[in-house]
Amino acid sequence: MTMYKSMQRTDHKKIVIKLGGSMLASLTDTFFEEIKNLQADGAEIVIVHGGGPAINQALKERKINSYTHNGIRVTSEDAIDLVTGTLIGTVNPFLTGRLNRANIPAVGLNGEDGNLIECTFLDEETYGYVGKIESVNIDLLEQLQKIHYIPVVACIGATIEGTALNINGDTVASEIALEWGADELMLVTDTAGVKFHEETVDELTPEQIDLWIVSGDIYGGMIPKVRAAVECLEAGIPQVKIVNDSLEGTSILGKKVFA
Repeated sequence: MTMYKSMQRTDHKKIVIKLGGSMLASLTDTFFEEIKNLQADGAEIVIVHGGGPAINQALKERKINSYTHNGIRVTSEDAIDLVTGTLIGTVNPFLTGRLNRANIPAVGLNGEDGNLIECTFLDEETYGYVGKIESVNIDLLEQLQKIHYIPVVACIGATIEGTALNINGDTVASEIALEWGADELMLVTDTAGVKFHEETVDELTPEQIDLWIVSGDIYGGMIPKVRAAVECLEAGIPQVKIVNDSLEGTSILGKKVFA
């Protein structure tokens, strides 16, 4: 993850929303209504999505082995075309189409569109066709915002030579948030935030998270989610939320830094 650049003040709240692939098929009408509400309040929005379940199914059908290492999908030469085709050809149009049908103007993008996400190989020997983000074409995203379109970004980047590379969805979302100077990153999951004694907590600090992991109050699948949120805060994103598809959940607070 790149280090945080100085945040610039803006009159419009900038929000990056990260949708995990497992959430896409179960999004309710409420999600799209909440997007409209954010826009009505003047927010500028970028949506980043993964596609894990669809990719897993496609790889299984083609009998291509796939596994993760250090939380990253190892992507072989045989797999990269299938991963790219699934994200760009199936998942991205599905989500973009749902937004447009909900009367939310949206444009589907991947890293090669307008040189949106320029990458190098993260570690070809270890991970195969997986990218390390070198730059993000924020101007493209801002031009779409000016004409009131939401960019919907698939987690595929490209090298200068045009080689497609797979990228972790949380990494894409956090890098876009950092480069864009976003005020907030929302991680949409299947649970409404972090719970303490069965009650959702409105706000949390990284210090509380550390204590609750040690005490066992944060456990299981929530641990990697809160740790990813803390990493984003440490990189410089002012606020990260772990929310459900109603965009309700827990705010994990950091410090906003101005130039």
